[in-house]
Amino acid sequence: MPNPKYAAYEPAGPYFDLVREALGDLVDGEHFFDIVTDAVVYEVLYDIRGWPRVIQGRADLMAAFRAYVDNIVLQSADKLIVHNTDNGNVAVIEYQVHGTILATGVKYDNRFCSIIKIENRKITHWRDYMDSLAAWNALTAQAH
Repeated sequence: MPNPKYAAYEPAGPYFDLVREALGDLVDGEHFFDIVTDAVVYEVLYDIRGWPRVIQGRADLMAAFRAYVDNIVLQSADKLIVHNTDNGNVAVIEYQVHGTILATGVKYDNRFCSIIKIENRKITHWRDYMDSLAAWNALTAQAH
């Protein structure tokens, strides 16, 4: 049964589930927000209007994802490839997400590569790369 304290984030559920599956027993916690440290650094190496380049701390990360789920709902996340390195202290995951931009109904499909640093069975740093053109095209497309 999903944790009710994260119910507002359900539109990003496929992403959170994929990350949790990818990291398996490298981390402790059931939900994505349970497997990050309070001082997590979430860094994105792309510019998307409304999304900060660096997010520091779990509270700010939760706020950023709250804005995300107010604008995008994901139907699925797939094509997962996991590379564990540095004795399980670093994981590199490749994956795709598929969703809908709520304001326009436009389909959103994107590819990502994330480099995840783990200490004491929690994520301490996340560096994200994505297909910026796919995001731009979906976010600027006209409504159906």
